[in-house]
Amino acid sequence: MKATIWHNPACGTSRKTLAILQETPGVDVTVVEYLKNPYSADKLRQLFKDARLTARDALRLRGTDAEDRRLKDASEDAIIAAMAANPAYVERPFVETDNGVRLCRPQDRVLEIL
Repeated sequence: MKATIWHNPACGTSRKTLAILQETPGVDVTVVEYLKNPYSADKLRQLFKDARLTARDALRLRGTDAEDRRLKDASEDAIIAAMAANPAYVERPFVETDNGVRLCRPQDRVLEIL
């Protein structure tokens, strides 16, 4: 099985999720450090759709200025545009497999798609 994790190595939850993927037999993991290789707006839309989330659901407030910028009250398109411009606004980590997409907070949510 192939799995892609949008990873932030500074995040404990992201590191724990990556460890689960690496320790699961038969999983071929691709790691995308999204702060270095940002999401496209189209990829964000696809991930949110497949995870059954809105951009607002995936908006990271902690450690960002998203609240100051009033992104919680912005339109879906405005939130996605802000996320594409500044990937730190995206909650982490997202994982995509053939079985679906999950925002893996907590990290055990990854088990739902393995």
